[in-house]
Amino acid sequence: MKRDYLMITASLSLAAVAYMFGTAAADELPKLKEKKNYKVGFSQTESNNPWRLAETQSVKDEAAKRGDQLVYTDAAGSAAKQVADVNSMIAQGVDVILLAPREEKPLVPAVMAAKKAGILVILLDRRVDPVAKPGVDYLTFIGSDFVDEGKRAADWLAKKTNGKATIIELQGTTGSSPANDRHTGFVEGIKDHPDMKIVASQTGDFARDKGRQVAETLLQAHPDATAIYAHNDEMALGAIAALEAAGKKPGSDVIVISIDGEKDGLQAIADGKLACSVECNPRLGKKAFEVIDKYAKGEKIPTWVKSDDRLFDDSNAKENVATAY
Repeated sequence: MKRDYLMITASLSLAAVAYMFGTAAADELPKLKEKKNYKVGFSQTESNNPWRLAETQSVKDEAAKRGDQLVYTDAAGSAAKQVADVNSMIAQGVDVILLAPREEKPLVPAVMAAKKAGILVILLDRRVDPVAKPGVDYLTFIGSDFVDEGKRAADWLAKKTNGKATIIELQGTTGSSPANDRHTGFVEGIKDHPDMKIVASQTGDFARDKGRQVAETLLQAHPDATAIYAHNDEMALGAIAALEAAGKKPGSDVIVISIDGEKDGLQAIADGKLACSVECNPRLGKKAFEVIDKYAKGEKIPTWVKSDDRLFDDSNAKENVATAY
């Protein structure tokens, strides 16, 4: 903890220097000159699950296709390292930074530092704290509607259970926008169903094994649970393993619902173990580079470029397994 604090402090100092001596005006976005190829930084938060790997590959593939130079970093799950990664990209003079933030608050100084250095920032898949504003401090957010994802999962479960469920919630990374918003959306979705109650909620950090461990503990504490809502497929798959180890049958004894739509998740639906998964499309590379080109040409960019996300259940999962990530 102390080491992370020191890393963040050092990184914020670099950010403050850039903020004070950078070139962009405080009330406007950095300009981007139209040219054939760009030097693009991509700061990934971690690479410990299929969703992240698919997102990274989509960015790398699109950069290679266009002949752009990609400066890639992996923060390995550390907000402090990600701040340092962004400051390194600023020092390298990239044209644009694609940032997939680990957490909302710690990445704000890095976003501001890039702006002050005259470098355009585009957020991918997660937001930062709203003190940094889209269209002002960074260009746009490209990604899904996390609140809607949670609400769609709740609506599906309400219909499946006739509005009666005792629910364990496996939350994503604490402080991240998808974890915050998927919880908010789900709570919103069940508020009109008094017999649907969340009896336990704990982070599984979007990881399969941690999801399994947390599910084991919460199932022991709440053996009457009839549903598990996981913020992503990896934790849902961990929960399925925990249920099976406890001698319970996922899909009948306990309904498991999730978000993401990864290949293993869709296969679990086809196998009758996972009930549904609301898609969160990780293949954002093409949209990101299209936004770069459009902005350089002077086109107006919306502050939110939304993904088009489906919902998978036993009606369509099997046919989509082959093309999933």
